Amino acid sequence: MRGEPEGTSTERPWPTGYRRVGENRYREQVGFYYDEIVVGTVIEHRPGRTVTEMDNVLMSMLSMNAAPLHIDGAYAAQGRWGRPLVSSLVTLSIVGGMTARSTSGRAIANLGWDRIRLSHPVFVGDTLYAQSEVTAKRLSASRPGEGIVSCRTTGIKATGEVVLTFERSFLVPTQESSTDDRTGY
Repeated sequence: MRGEPEGTSTERPWPTGYRRVGENRYREQVGFYYDEIVVGTVIEHRPGRTVTEMDNVLMSMLSMNAAPLHIDGAYAAQGRWGRPLVSSLVTLSIVGGMTARSTSGRAIANLGWDRIRLSHPVFVGDTLYAQSEVTAKRLSASRPGEGIVSCRTTGIKATGEVVLTFERSFLVPTQESSTDDRTGY
């Protein structure tokens, strides 16, 4: 995905997702620059993440969502699901987090989250995966060297059931505005 630095040998290819910084030496790269992003690209985010009881209780308490539906097993056992429902904030955090490295790993800022939809319940023990499709990009009119990227993300259980969708936009630098050499990236 990224070119080899000037003045280095191109005798053998180097792995995608890394930048060659010396002979037999590569630096792992995070995300993409604006110039590298192609509208219509779909990224399947891995690894997946199995939701634990600790995830649900800890995030519910951190976000001050003390609804008994999420944290009280005896209460939840009497309800529709018969067990605690994982908080939607947990689901959104896990799916959003697993997408950040590749979609917005180089982002300068998140600009917005839109159309968040929770289509099916998530329970402790469910494994979540995600995929993101780049839906739009444009150079910023007010911030030279930066562009706005939009994507649509889908959170999917290992069973194939879609549990979450959302749209997100973020600000990403162009390669010309890179700080890689100054920051050791």
